[in-house]
Amino acid sequence: RPSVPFAPHPPRIQCSSCTLHYIMLSAWLPHETRVVLTVQMALSRESLLLLCFLTFSFGVIQCQMDEDNEFPKEVPVLQVKPAPGSVIPGCPADCTCTVEGTVDCGGVDLKEFPRNLPEFTLHLSLQNNQIERIPKEELLRLHKLETLNLQNNRLTIKGIPEDAFESLENLSYLYLANNKLIMAPKSLPNTLISADFAANFLTKIYPHTFGQKPNLGRAVYLHNNKLTDAGLPDSMFNGSANVDVLVLSSNFLKCVPKNLPPALGKLHLRNNRLEKIPHGAFDNLQQGRDNTLRNRNRNDKGKESTTHRKLSGLIYLDLSSNNLTQIPKGLPRNIVLLHLEKNAIKTIAKDVLVQIKNLEYLLLHNNKLEAKGIHPQAFLGLKKLHTVYLYNNMLERVPSGLPRRVNSLMLLHNQISEISRNDFATTYFITELNLSYNKLTSLKIHREAFRKLKLLESLDLSGNSLHTVPKGLPKNLRILRLKENEIGTIPDGAFSKMNTLKALFLSNNKLKTSSFYPGTWQELINLQVLDLSGNQLSYVPSDLPESLEYLYLQRNKIHTIFLSTFESTPNIKAIFLRRFNRLTADRIHNSAFENLKNLQVLDIEGNFKSTATDSSKEKAS
Repeated sequence: RPSVPFAPHPPRIQCSSCTLHYIMLSAWLPHETRVVLTVQMALSRESLLLLCFLTFSFGVIQCQMDEDNEFPKEVPVLQVKPAPGSVIPGCPADCTCTVEGTVDCGGVDLKEFPRNLPEFTLHLSLQNNQIERIPKEELLRLHKLETLNLQNNRLTIKGIPEDAFESLENLSYLYLANNKLIMAPKSLPNTLISADFAANFLTKIYPHTFGQKPNLGRAVYLHNNKLTDAGLPDSMFNGSANVDVLVLSSNFLKCVPKNLPPALGKLHLRNNRLEKIPHGAFDNLQQGRDNTLRNRNRNDKGKESTTHRKLSGLIYLDLSSNNLTQIPKGLPRNIVLLHLEKNAIKTIAKDVLVQIKNLEYLLLHNNKLEAKGIHPQAFLGLKKLHTVYLYNNMLERVPSGLPRRVNSLMLLHNQISEISRNDFATTYFITELNLSYNKLTSLKIHREAFRKLKLLESLDLSGNSLHTVPKGLPKNLRILRLKENEIGTIPDGAFSKMNTLKALFLSNNKLKTSSFYPGTWQELINLQVLDLSGNQLSYVPSDLPESLEYLYLQRNKIHTIFLSTFESTPNIKAIFLRRFNRLTADRIHNSAFENLKNLQVLDIEGNFKSTATDSSKEKAS
């Protein structure tokens, strides 16, 4: 949940063209009094900064200077809290108060609602206490109150008078999360902008709890309660059309609530008991207001750029951790991010997704999908769909009809045993492909399976049953993961022309010194990270690339470091040779590391077996 939006209006110093215009020194004065000192004089930069420092103790300061004085145009407001029990009349002991109307009594072990608070209080923070009751007469005095934070107390419905909040005609933000409420207040002020009732024991919401609130335009948090369908009235948001975020996760709902606010941008229904979505449940959302989506893309040079796009209606829908057995029909057409993970979905029909033309992220991991349960045209026409998570399912092969413009495809932890020639023939835009922890063998990966993936940067084939590095790997890879297989050989030319490869992970295989063909490593002219840990190497591989910076060789059988071992790697920064190798001090050449000017980490712990060689060990380190 977002932090409580306190918004005081601080006194400030405003500076323009090195001329001081206003100084307001008022935090130390009674709230009835303000002193305004106006000075029209040119000040040097040093004098102005000194003045700012000298006046910090008097309240909230903000300094702004123009570009000529090398000061940011917008400087964060610096707030100096008065000491607890300040001289402001009515400020309770152990609390802090400011003349701008902020009273902070958070976390001071209050057992009762503070009495006789200043009537001008705008923002009242009482979170993290032990308050059980709100006296109505105290709220009646706080008629200017805009923010009330009572999170993490011991409030029950008996401790809140039925019409307790009706007198707060300016209340905008109400925070009652982490209390002991079993029912929401029957009525809240129509000035409300945001409300948080999460982590209570709510079983019932009333029509006027959130209804008839035209300003309720931010978020309503109701997660981690005990709400059922019967506890939500059909008219729950009547007259409150502008709600942007509604969080109903971790309740006991079986149906999507009726009459959702038409401007809803994000709906969280994770961890309920949804089994299906009633027909027309989202019909009211089709004409929602514009929502701005922040989007990251890569430009032609590979750098990320940020764009903003306008979208209308519901763009974020979380239906994860429910009891859905299939993707519901009638989902809103403007969804950008759809969470369906951790259900029991077995099929994806032809017509359930194709109407969601703005869909970009589809998360279907941890379900029960088989390839035969995914219709070949299930993703037809989804031109914006770039991220698909299908891991932890029951896929026996790569599904046909994958989205043509998918960038990131996660197929790990399935039962895939074969990659056919045309499995990725139409997915030209994949940049990240994860096939780890399936049942792949080297002979079952077609040598032309990746021929169309000219943009592929990261390929993960870890945790399979590969005996050799597959042939036909994309030449444009930057990251290749082959760890935790049974690889014992690297065939001639396996890494040929892979000039962009930066990181290669081959840990926990069966590689020996004789497993590499001559010139294996010299072909990888831009390799920076090489992980060969957990293999059966007796020597450090020769002719490592000059570009190498990080070399992982722990848990091998390496017993000798020659003078020439690292001659080819002048740029190396870290070498890991720790335990489970067979190094002794007399088998490490005294000058083996002498010319490695960039070496920062040399880890050979656990190799030396006797204290007699400690001095040699230190010398080698």
